[in-house]
Amino acid sequence: MFAWFKTGPDKAPLQQTPGEMIPRFKRLQWGIIINLIIGYSFFYTTRLSLSIAKKPLIDEGILTKEQLGLMGSALFFAYAIGKFTNGFLADHANIRKFMSVGLLGSAMINISFGFIDSAFLFIALWAVNGWFQSMGSAPSCVSIFQWFSLKHRGTAYSVWAGSHNIGEGITFVISSLIVSYLGWRWGFLAPGLLSIVVVFFMFFFLKDRPQTLGYPDPSVLFGERAVSPKSKNTWSAQLEVLKSPVVWVIALSCAGMYVSRYAINSWAILYLQEVKKYSLEEAGFSMGVYPVAGLVGAILAGGISDRFFNSNRPIPTTFYGLCNVGGMALLFWGPGHRVSDAIALGIFGFGIGGLIVFLAGLMAADIMSKRAVGAVKGFIGLFAYIGASAQEYISSVLIQTETLENGKKIYDFSAAAWFWLGSGVLSMLLVFVVWAMIGNKEVED
Repeated sequence: MFAWFKTGPDKAPLQQTPGEMIPRFKRLQWGIIINLIIGYSFFYTTRLSLSIAKKPLIDEGILTKEQLGLMGSALFFAYAIGKFTNGFLADHANIRKFMSVGLLGSAMINISFGFIDSAFLFIALWAVNGWFQSMGSAPSCVSIFQWFSLKHRGTAYSVWAGSHNIGEGITFVISSLIVSYLGWRWGFLAPGLLSIVVVFFMFFFLKDRPQTLGYPDPSVLFGERAVSPKSKNTWSAQLEVLKSPVVWVIALSCAGMYVSRYAINSWAILYLQEVKKYSLEEAGFSMGVYPVAGLVGAILAGGISDRFFNSNRPIPTTFYGLCNVGGMALLFWGPGHRVSDAIALGIFGFGIGGLIVFLAGLMAADIMSKRAVGAVKGFIGLFAYIGASAQEYISSVLIQTETLENGKKIYDFSAAAWFWLGSGVLSMLLVFVVWAMIGNKEVED
């Protein structure tokens, strides 16, 4: 079974000149990046489906707020362990098969939610969903590093990093409408069914490594190197990731950022409904600003750091960190108008979009071997999603303060908001530590 997932053997080199190979290779690159973007977008729709359904689940007495917090923690804990494990495995895997199976499993879990009522099953299956979800991010990055040379990698990575914003946009806008008109069960059924269609395209249009199709390393094909770079043994390269102090600090910074990121992803719609009295549709459309701004932030991130800062990632990372903190401050302590809320979510989304590019992968992957990209993503992801998992439960406890007003429950988010903001500030401070540690360290290929 495990052998089926392994990357294939290198094929005999194509007997063609670079000029003859490049047009076909570029078409393959386009197909791969498009399918990675669409595929990973739907990983997000099958992960965030719970965020839209929270209030209906509470209102109908299906789940309590504490049980929803446990669900979120269960998913993120399983995701953290899975991302670490599957990140290391992805360096050895056929990405086409690996990612397709992950999305298929997540789709089936979402579909099953259309037919169950047990709190135990909700929590247990959502944890299983976390494992399947962990088969998306690291494999995507491995594929990008396999198919794109150093000169084009930053752009490709930034474009792909915007895929989670597409998934968030689909969830916050379209899924909120579906839940409003068809009920909470369709908030899980719809993304699950659509994801099965996406799995079909991923399986047939994603590709294994270029060498398994007879192509050389992309850096050689595009003339950036005369010969293929000498590759370290994959296991040795992965061990170096675990021993790198700078990767550990980046991972801690990423964990702080993921606390604030998933706080907004998981709780902002409920916050807008309960504190600012938005309807579900209004909250969904306001949250729609966040992924759009995040998409812009992600796409600009790689190009900004390459063109204006000579690939010095910590400088723009600091700017994006300020956007993260400033956006939250405006949302929770600003004027509170609809327009200011939308601006706040836009600033926050823009910041998170760039931070995901740098902290969640590119900054550390740049300084480690290309053979260990999956390990880099997996290791940082372990810390990031332990932070996200802890956030789910801690937030559910901090939001517990409630009073009765005309027979209605009113939730107090003030303590949670300070926790979320503090995590963002800590993340930004750790970026300065990374900046000092990286210095002028060379980028590896």
